[in-house]
Amino acid sequence: MTEVNDAPSWTAGSSVPLPSEFGYGGGVGGEGNGGGGGESEDWKYHAAEFAKGLAEMSVEFGRGCRDVVKQSVLTKNSYVMRNFGEPCAKVCARLRFLNEYLPEDRDPVHAWSVIFLVSIVAIAALCVNTGQDTTAPLVKRLYIHPPNASRILLPDGRHLAYQEQGVPADRARFSIISAHPFLSSRLAGIPGLKASVLEEFGIRLVTYDLPGFGESDPHPNRNLQSSALDMLQLSYAVGVTDKFWVLGYSGGSMHAWAALRYIPDRVAGAVMVAPMVNPYETRMTKKERSRIWESWTSQRKLMYFLARRFPRFLPYFYRRSFLSGKHGQIDKWLSLSLGKRDRALIEEPIYEEFWQRDVEESVRRRIVKPFVEEAVLLVSDWGFSLSELKIQTKPHSKGIIFWLKSMFSQSEPELMGFLGPIHIWQGMDDKVVPPSMTDFVQRLLPGAMVHKLLYDGHFTYFYFCDDCHKQIFTTIFGNPQGPLASEVEDQTPIEVNSEEQEEDTLSASPAA
Repeated sequence: MTEVNDAPSWTAGSSVPLPSEFGYGGGVGGEGNGGGGGESEDWKYHAAEFAKGLAEMSVEFGRGCRDVVKQSVLTKNSYVMRNFGEPCAKVCARLRFLNEYLPEDRDPVHAWSVIFLVSIVAIAALCVNTGQDTTAPLVKRLYIHPPNASRILLPDGRHLAYQEQGVPADRARFSIISAHPFLSSRLAGIPGLKASVLEEFGIRLVTYDLPGFGESDPHPNRNLQSSALDMLQLSYAVGVTDKFWVLGYSGGSMHAWAALRYIPDRVAGAVMVAPMVNPYETRMTKKERSRIWESWTSQRKLMYFLARRFPRFLPYFYRRSFLSGKHGQIDKWLSLSLGKRDRALIEEPIYEEFWQRDVEESVRRRIVKPFVEEAVLLVSDWGFSLSELKIQTKPHSKGIIFWLKSMFSQSEPELMGFLGPIHIWQGMDDKVVPPSMTDFVQRLLPGAMVHKLLYDGHFTYFYFCDDCHKQIFTTIFGNPQGPLASEVEDQTPIEVNSEEQEEDTLSASPAA
């Protein structure tokens, strides 16, 4: 009891002694509480101990798995040993000579296990790397060339850029005006067309930039009727006095259709190569629309849907592709599915050079609005139907007076629609403008002459094919006759009768 009573007692206000093994210092202001160095060292110590413990547990876990495999799988009575034990033993006996190449202090089983696992990992890594092309292609940037186009001033104050090919205006037997498709320019025309072919047939080819493309000024309220009027004004400005032919290729054909509808009196005929129509045309049957849409990629269907419903989203995709300032492939930019011959053509250097130059001219202004307008025009209401171009008798007006006139007059019935020839060339392997679209056009225009190309796609017949170009011109113009002869003024002196000349001389002399 005396020891207990003699023990020091705790009273209020006195400090509590803490054992040194808890990590605290001898006093409140001791070294153990000064600064944070001790806490950081303790954290590192605990992390290192935890890593060591985890490593030891992993090793023990691996040994345990090995023991389980030895006791269950590698025993003599197991299924694996009964079926594969003897063959494996024979193989190991034959390969035992390889152990001579191992270090003497290494267990052969352990060494070959490590070599086998490392070989599997190396082969897997090689397979992954060879499956992907790790070489990054060189990205070629767009180059904007100096302006060099001929331009006309339209009545509304806009400028329209154009390009002429072939024979001069005074020697041309035939004149052709062509509007380019989407993401193209006046430089396209008929790709690869030689000047000698135009000279042979006496053709003058005029191509122009659509509003906002190339060097042409944008149109504030653009539609297909204004496109036809631009073509009309261009024909007057370049001196095309007679009727001219219109050429439409792919998406540019909708401007040729508009010319047949709005200025038919100025158009002699139409040449359509893989002509595009509105994929949302209301006169399409469900089966026709399904056959057309099934040949397109999902991304292209999405672009048509956005152009029709949400055109505000199109600039996002355009700025990431052809308006990014870099070159790319046409099938990726326009989401095209191509056949074998088309794909082989676009990979040729001659096509790549042409395509890059044409795109550079098309996006010269770096304005996204004209491209959105062109995409929206294709999938919107055109303001007319192709069935209106069909040749048919004009309906008579109602009333007694018109009925009496029709009874006593012997005049022929008046025709309406486009009265000129329409020639369509369609590749049967075309996946950009599928043949089912031309079948729909032929149903609406039974008078159109369709030339089906069994083995051609979207590009192969129209691009860089001399025989194809000659075949087109021979079909619509006949055999080549060359350009017109230039008119030379007759400078032969006029012969005057000698008697009349003498009388004129006497009458002109003064009286004596």
